[in-house]
Amino acid sequence: MGMSVTISAATEQDAEQIFRLQYLCFQSEAALYGNYRIDPLVQTLDSVREEVAADCVFVARLGDEVVGSVRGRVAEDGAAAIGKLCVHPRLQGHGIGARLLRAAESALTEERGAKRFRLHTGHRSESNLRLYRRVGYETVGTAQGADGVPMIVLEKPAGAYATTA
Repeated sequence: MGMSVTISAATEQDAEQIFRLQYLCFQSEAALYGNYRIDPLVQTLDSVREEVAADCVFVARLGDEVVGSVRGRVAEDGAAAIGKLCVHPRLQGHGIGARLLRAAESALTEERGAKRFRLHTGHRSESNLRLYRRVGYETVGTAQGADGVPMIVLEKPAGAYATTA
């Protein structure tokens, strides 16, 4: 019998595994855009540690291994920015990303007062767009990433998070 994946709040001890997982997971995004300077690939370990300490960060674990993560923070306007959702390539397509989103959305609403959720994904990232739309996000605009990648901005109201599990 295999182990099941659990979702929990990240601790500072998870920062290094999150950092390594993020680097692995975002290689395919970088290849899609021919740009290996995207933020998840150039972020420092210290910066990941700072996010784990200050933001709402969740991890998916398979035993002791971190196999997924997501981060969120609430801005002054009540919109929660959700980012750097990633799941280990060998475990993608099994609902772990949706479970991570659900955990982050719940905590951001209940603990930090989020009124709506906002996220960005690259315009060519079809699997990401499918996931986000399936769990209730709608396109509200476009943006240019600091790395030059054209991004699609998606949002959904808080309270709609219950449909993401």
